[in-house]
Amino acid sequence: MSSIDSRFTSIEQVTGEFLTNGSKNKATDKNSISGASFNDILLQKEQGSLGLKFSKHASMRLEDRNIDLSGDQVMRLNDGALMAQSKGIRESLIMIDQLAFIVNIPNSTVVTAMDQTDTKNSAFTNIDGAVIN
Repeated sequence: MSSIDSRFTSIEQVTGEFLTNGSKNKATDKNSISGASFNDILLQKEQGSLGLKFSKHASMRLEDRNIDLSGDQVMRLNDGALMAQSKGIRESLIMIDQLAFIVNIPNSTVVTAMDQTDTKNSAFTNIDGAVIN
């Protein structure tokens, strides 16, 4: 008998695993982020759909500094990254409202994030362009 997947030997096992109401879906469990709040997961999904992703360091900075990005700010961050890309910038400082983000443009990754208290009297190094959006 040929198997559908190494875990399944029949279509009934597949439907029992993934289509049974009330049972926990293992496929969903693999994609869940343990310990993350609903807002964190929603923000990650919004950012992922726009093309930018946040490094672990940037995510920790946002959480530590209680920075909650609105949908509009995420869109403007993405627009800033697209503008930087169109100008040939590889490591960009993107300023949105009182927030500053360092974005690696080729990898579409936000490397770090700062709010207005962290940006005062600061020097930004290793960037080759800035976008104020």
